[in-house]
Amino acid sequence: MRSPITGGVLLLLAVLVALFWANVLSGEGYEGVWTTKLTIGIGDLSITEDLRHWINDGLMALFFLVLGLEVKHEFVAGSLRDPRAAAVPIAAAVGGAVLPALIYVAFTVGGAGSEGWGIPMATDVAFAIAVLALLGSRIVPAIKTFLLTLAVVDDILAVLVIAIFYTDTIVPGWLFAAILGLLAIKLLQRAMVTSVPVYVLIGFVVWVCMLESGVHATIAGVALGLITPAGSFRGRDVLHALKDRIEPVTALLIVPLFALANAGVVLTGGVVGDAASSGVALGVLVGLVIGKPVGIALTALLVQRVGLGRLDPVIGVAHLVGIGALAGIGFTVSLFISDLAFDGPELAQLAKIGVFAGSLLSGALGAFLLLRATRPQVPGPPPTARSTPDVE
Repeated sequence: MRSPITGGVLLLLAVLVALFWANVLSGEGYEGVWTTKLTIGIGDLSITEDLRHWINDGLMALFFLVLGLEVKHEFVAGSLRDPRAAAVPIAAAVGGAVLPALIYVAFTVGGAGSEGWGIPMATDVAFAIAVLALLGSRIVPAIKTFLLTLAVVDDILAVLVIAIFYTDTIVPGWLFAAILGLLAIKLLQRAMVTSVPVYVLIGFVVWVCMLESGVHATIAGVALGLITPAGSFRGRDVLHALKDRIEPVTALLIVPLFALANAGVVLTGGVVGDAASSGVALGVLVGLVIGKPVGIALTALLVQRVGLGRLDPVIGVAHLVGIGALAGIGFTVSLFISDLAFDGPELAQLAKIGVFAGSLLSGALGAFLLLRATRPQVPGPPPTARSTPDVE
């Protein structure tokens, strides 16, 4: 159940079910379910959201909590600890985020949908790692490490984009209260308090304050992950213990549920034809399929050439392009940003079609390129033995 393939397969099945539900069964029925209002709480101490937003704003905070834990680990004890080793994938992640955004802007400049430039910046690490796992032992560990490091930095950039550019109105009082909650957790850690219910309660309060502040509520998950102790805490490795408990829940339940609630794009009634001529859909598609691999490969090679970082000798140009193509699988976070970027559902639907097509093509292209770059060497004929004269 902890295999990366399992999470990827469940995510894919959820997408297929959502598409079948919206296109074959009933598009109105699909939307009717996920727009059903649900109130949690009593009186003034209650929150009312539809089911889709409870998933996107609530449950996905746990997904972003795991993301924050991964970032903290990588900076403290992982691949981002060594600046020279981390310089190439960090720069590659930036190049692989900026170029797709520029491509999207080029397709939408002067038209509707230009605010969706953050959509093709993201990488779905679950799908990307699942594809690598399917390729088996042909993929050397250095390739997986490079992709993981790149994906972590990519996630940091996505979180910053969501927090800065896709936040409409900030309510300072609620934001200040959220920050006080985070400080309270740090003080409890310094006091060596180990009561899990206390941390859960304060974490929930931080989430509510972040939700009410106008900053996207999932940022609370990232913040809580980043302030989790990375070393031994009262004899326990809290960071990895927390990650091991929550990650299976997010990979096997929350992310597939997110896909089920958000991937039900209606593809009938000429929508696909509209997407084929839409700058929004084409900008996302080209940004993921071309912008990601080109931006990642060129930036990585440039950083190594000027001596700012070093690249593992086993990773060649073909590997970089293949890794960049896999990074073009932007699925989960790209869908997430699609709903944040646009006010109406029409542009979001077009963007999601671009995400589907771009992620599918990127995954197939990345797998093909990496298999081709790592194909086993065909053994040549054995060397011919040469006779030597006897020495008396």
